[in-house]
Amino acid sequence: MHLCVDMQNLFLPGSPWATPWMERVLPTVTRLAAARPDRTIFTRFIPAERPGQGRGRWKPYYERWADMTLEALPEHAIELVEPLRSFVPPAEMIDKWVYNPWSQPQLERILVARGVEDLIISGAETDICVLAAVLGGVDRGYRVILARDAVCSSTDATHDAVLSLFGRRYNQQVEVLEVDEILNRWMIDKPID
Repeated sequence: MHLCVDMQNLFLPGSPWATPWMERVLPTVTRLAAARPDRTIFTRFIPAERPGQGRGRWKPYYERWADMTLEALPEHAIELVEPLRSFVPPAEMIDKWVYNPWSQPQLERILVARGVEDLIISGAETDICVLAAVLGGVDRGYRVILARDAVCSSTDATHDAVLSLFGRRYNQQVEVLEVDEILNRWMIDKPID
């Protein structure tokens, strides 16, 4: 299955949380989702309702980012970017309130129910929510394939560092491939190896 992490209006240019590369990788992410929308799960990061909400360190986080709480944001901010929104359904969507999508039991229930062993990951941000998704998948024993040209971050240095980390330290559990290679194998139901 394809897990597409947090490709939302919340992270488009103009937002305090802008991920500048998002628009650049959107066509590649779209190709991946369009190939098998019935085998795609989108996650959405949902901010706190108001400043000071959240557990532990999330309270001061949302005091710092008061303008990024639900009460301050326009309603469309948490929505998936276009054209990804059009894939739901048949694609599924899971909302999360922290970086890690595995915090929502629904994700693993879907994967187990479908007998998934291989998990393709795309989205934003390479060094935050994508990192959490990848490591959670590794911990659960999934074969994780990170779509190198379908992930984005707000800084080149941390994006490159995470890709290097996966290639050097997690190369037994994480494969970093280009979307063309993933699609060539996925579309003809060959193992992605």
